Amino acid sequence: MSLAGPVAVVTEVDDITSDMVITELNERGVPVVRFDPSDIGDGLLFSARFGACPASPAGHIRTPSRTTNLEGVRSVYWRRPTWPHFEDLDEPDARFAAAQVRHGLGGTLYALPNCQYVNHPLRNHSAEHKPLQLAVAQQLGFTDPPTLVSNDVESVRAFIAEHDQVIYKALRWTPYRRRDGVGLTTWTEPVVASEVDDSVSVVPHLFQALVDKVADLRIVVVGEKVFAIRIDSDLLDWRTDYDALTYKAVTLPTEVERALIAYLGHFGLASGSFDLCIGRDDRLHWLELNPNGQWGWLEDETGLPIAAAFADLLEQGAAP
Repeated sequence: MSLAGPVAVVTEVDDITSDMVITELNERGVPVVRFDPSDIGDGLLFSARFGACPASPAGHIRTPSRTTNLEGVRSVYWRRPTWPHFEDLDEPDARFAAAQVRHGLGGTLYALPNCQYVNHPLRNHSAEHKPLQLAVAQQLGFTDPPTLVSNDVESVRAFIAEHDQVIYKALRWTPYRRRDGVGLTTWTEPVVASEVDDSVSVVPHLFQALVDKVADLRIVVVGEKVFAIRIDSDLLDWRTDYDALTYKAVTLPTEVERALIAYLGHFGLASGSFDLCIGRDDRLHWLELNPNGQWGWLEDETGLPIAAAFADLLEQGAAP
């Protein structure tokens, strides 16, 4: 593989975080091809051949501005892609068409030879499951808050009775709109036994003993580089009010940095955004990993060279 090959940035149109990394790559003279799977059609054409080539897939990706050989791509920055919905088609046809894009274009992009993925989409998916995250965190020496994942009403009520204060988290964030079109989201919130009724049995829920914390940590790991930011606020969930936050770059103990890098290695990830918190007991408590988390505003707030670290990883590519 030639290191003159481009970096493929797969993301939606409006993605400021990707813009920061692309700017770094442009300043280094590293070619970039950017596209979104939802552009499939005249805005995105591709062909891939398998079997008759030394390194499959072989073929090309064509956007309105450039054509790139698949076998020449040195790295893929898989950021925030969107997939087409084919709203002009009847629902059964739209489902069929969307599946062909995910498994045709997606399957091809998942199979590029000798390529550095940041991160590979299938490995992102594996690492996004919170129960699995908690188990791996404990294996690597992190302190997990007592946690229950359940749809058993009696088990939930017993767990809440066992712990002084309990919070609820969504097992996975999803885009959510009411029938009137109003957008909604789910925050980390306290829960008490009187709020638990039989509707809990419909789906699993995640309940967790509240950590008596003094601050949060967002830690962005890129390859072997660790960027730790302390976030101070009086909020249970700091995402609810960014104006109430203050930030400070901090240095973690070496053994914690090594454990975080090992955590990514367990899932085969090149990068990830970790959320931990500092308890009043001065211990670090595990919260979660977002394999493809946001970090752009943290560079703006702290001056940490996070975009440059991503550009280093993507520019380097992978050894043949």
